[in-house]
Amino acid sequence: MKALMAVTGLILVGFLLMHMYGNLKVFLGEEAFDHYAHWLKGDILYPLIPSGWFIWIFRAFMLAAILLHAGSAWRLARKAKAARGSKYVVRKTIQETYAARTMRWGGVILGTFLIFHLLQFTAQVIKTGWNSGAGPYEMFVVSFQQWWLVLAYALWMVTVCLHVRHGFWSAFATLGANTSATSRKIWNGLAYFIAVLLYVGFMIAPLAVAFGWVK
Repeated sequence: MKALMAVTGLILVGFLLMHMYGNLKVFLGEEAFDHYAHWLKGDILYPLIPSGWFIWIFRAFMLAAILLHAGSAWRLARKAKAARGSKYVVRKTIQETYAARTMRWGGVILGTFLIFHLLQFTAQVIKTGWNSGAGPYEMFVVSFQQWWLVLAYALWMVTVCLHVRHGFWSAFATLGANTSATSRKIWNGLAYFIAVLLYVGFMIAPLAVAFGWVK
């Protein structure tokens, strides 16, 4: 279960980095941003596979990764709770308990954010200032012209990056990469770097819209 959670977690981190890169295309203008968004949904791997199929294959893959990640976390939490009832279990440290609790609640918050995000930009059920038929660039800009959404996004991204920082390091520890004090420092430093990179990379575009640098 730990290995499965580690591998699926790293897959999700890879997706976040790719998504962050896509969001930064908003600085290239409406045509470039919309072209990228439509390309994702239509022409990837064409004609190897029919046009429009890739996005659904990718969505199925990511859904499986999310469910396996969340399911593994749930099962491990259940096992840990059951083990606490045994007198043979060594008492956890405050740091370990805090980290585990933060990761669990962080996962719940992330799940809530993901549902909102999909309903907003993918299903287009929640319209945050834009009308039906709006393109990807228009939806992005109009949404983040609203201060409350930028603030909510900033708070959500704090949760995302805290989860990534702890999860990235833990994943490589689970997979056996932390073999020495030096390697632990390297993976811990890389975890902080990726968390900060994701936060800056995801927030720079909404802030640019909010301050009027992107219109």
